[in-house]
Amino acid sequence: MDTFKMLESSVRSYCRSFPTVFNKAEGACLTDEGGRRYIDFLSGAGSLNYGHNNPALRDRLISYLQAGGPVHGLDMSTTAKRDFLEVFRDNILFPREMEYKVQFPGPTGTNAVEAAFKLARKVTGRTNIISFTNGFHGVTLGSVAATGNSFYRDGAAAPLSNTSFMPYDGFLGAEADTIEYLRKFLQDSSSGVDLPAAVIVETVQGEGGVNVARMEWLEALERVCREFEVLLILDDIQVGCGRTGPFFSFEEAGITPDIVVLSKSLSGFGLPFSVVLMKPHLDQWKPGEHNGTFRGNNLAFVTAAETLRRYWGTPEDLTPEVLWKGEMLEAGMERIVQAHPDVGLVSRGRGMIWALDCRLSELASKVSRRAFERGLIIETCGSEGQVAKALPSLLIEPEALEEGLTILAGSVEEVLERDPALRRAALAEARA
Repeated sequence: MDTFKMLESSVRSYCRSFPTVFNKAEGACLTDEGGRRYIDFLSGAGSLNYGHNNPALRDRLISYLQAGGPVHGLDMSTTAKRDFLEVFRDNILFPREMEYKVQFPGPTGTNAVEAAFKLARKVTGRTNIISFTNGFHGVTLGSVAATGNSFYRDGAAAPLSNTSFMPYDGFLGAEADTIEYLRKFLQDSSSGVDLPAAVIVETVQGEGGVNVARMEWLEALERVCREFEVLLILDDIQVGCGRTGPFFSFEEAGITPDIVVLSKSLSGFGLPFSVVLMKPHLDQWKPGEHNGTFRGNNLAFVTAAETLRRYWGTPEDLTPEVLWKGEMLEAGMERIVQAHPDVGLVSRGRGMIWALDCRLSELASKVSRRAFERGLIIETCGSEGQVAKALPSLLIEPEALEEGLTILAGSVEEVLERDPALRRAALAEARA
């Protein structure tokens, strides 16, 4: 570990939470240099929906490399890119009766968000973007301006402008109509909120604490955007690609965003890859107006196309499997909540993203640390790091899923038993 401490920047984070050196990854598990196996409920922060080193994707990638396929190509046309575009059209867009143009903005999610903002501003001639409380959209300057958490905002060390925040579903309590709140700000020219180019939203706020928007709230948000001629950007970077069941997390709501951003598990293999999907009339870019050296990750095209063929062909796809495993995950979280009724634990989620809200950041961090010691990798999230977030592989074996939940339950039990002061603090927080 001395090599990492001596040579790597102090900005490193995940290695601090999970202090070991991994040298093998397969399916839903990681193994370290000492041979210790860990069940992975982190999945590359949602980038490994189909597990580590998925053999079908790995074999396809190796075959492409051995055949001498182009690895780097800027945005030039390649057989790998054509194959991805055609499979994405045939397996994702056409069955859903969606019509989008596809832009490859760069390799990461924040690249996609930046491009979406730039396009929305170009098309509308407006500069303001509306985001929501607890939203997370990346940490480059444009994206972090639309990210709510002050930790990330402060890290920018620069003014963050042209963004207004509105309350997400449930932020003001179950009874508050936050869409009507938004409407009032937009319709009143003296509200101080400039009419935006776009509204950006996550259907489930992953980094924000696994806050789940109701379908009717999303429908109402789309209506408001149409009413005021504001573009709707759907950030499906973490909870898209099947994480909630359907390929897109917004399908159940029946809405049609103007722009969709995808990344993380889009490649299917953990390779950097992102896209911006835009309604055709919004494709007003001039050639090269938004460019970059790594817009054409051909290796990601290869694995993404194979992923779509294998797991998202029509009419069969992963949705039923995700939903029944999601029920297992929900039941396991609820068992933990019910085992400790006095300390105010809360579970929430959709599909295969579920959270255990510990209400106290110290409790969540100690649970995560103890879980790691027992062989489970699970990260914390939320405004204060008070939430333990489970993102297992969509293909995880049921036995491994139950094993991970058992480890998590035991970790909560041990932390509360071994730290009476923390338990008292949790009890006080629950009563507050």
